[in-house]
Amino acid sequence: MLGFYDYTVVLTYISLFISVGGMMFTMNGHFKLAVTCLALSGLCDMFDGKIARTKKNRTEDEKRFGIQIDSLCDIVCFGVAPALLCYRLGMRSLIGIFILMIYVLAGLIRLAFFNVMEERRQDETDENRKYYQGLPITSAAIALPIVFMLSPILRRDFLVTLHAVVLTIGILFITNFKLKKPKNATLAVLVTIVAIAVLKLFHVG
Repeated sequence: MLGFYDYTVVLTYISLFISVGGMMFTMNGHFKLAVTCLALSGLCDMFDGKIARTKKNRTEDEKRFGIQIDSLCDIVCFGVAPALLCYRLGMRSLIGIFILMIYVLAGLIRLAFFNVMEERRQDETDENRKYYQGLPITSAAIALPIVFMLSPILRRDFLVTLHAVVLTIGILFITNFKLKKPKNATLAVLVTIVAIAVLKLFHVG
């Protein structure tokens, strides 16, 4: 079979499986389940890199495969899936569709750029990356569940907020700035916030 099969890519594949399920839920109007899938995909992505780095004897081909497969999954999980969800949530005007196109394209550009720079970085050093260049595409797994949770409060302003958030995130994907990678304590806070947002969805509904 083509590819490399070891435990370092398991979470990446699980993330993709969940995301595909989320897109199916989106198409059938089960938006709360779709948002939950987005959050779970983000959770998987949060830890797949940490797991991959525990395998110290990876070959150069395995490392490069890991970089490519992670980004390919990311464009589906945090690019296409959120765009489909936002479209079904109401971003169906010409402006909304255009914003979603920009969002997915920006995510694709960011991931391709990351792949090139990460391969170069790994050729030069074995140190862990300390900064993101631009906003990580997985930010959608944090922002969208929170916006969706706030929809009962936002009411008529929900769609306006959704448009603004998606456009802002998309622009930040390709904006050249350094963002320090969050430490474990920060990650724990982010996971807690998203978990509360998801639980709140089902409590409200």
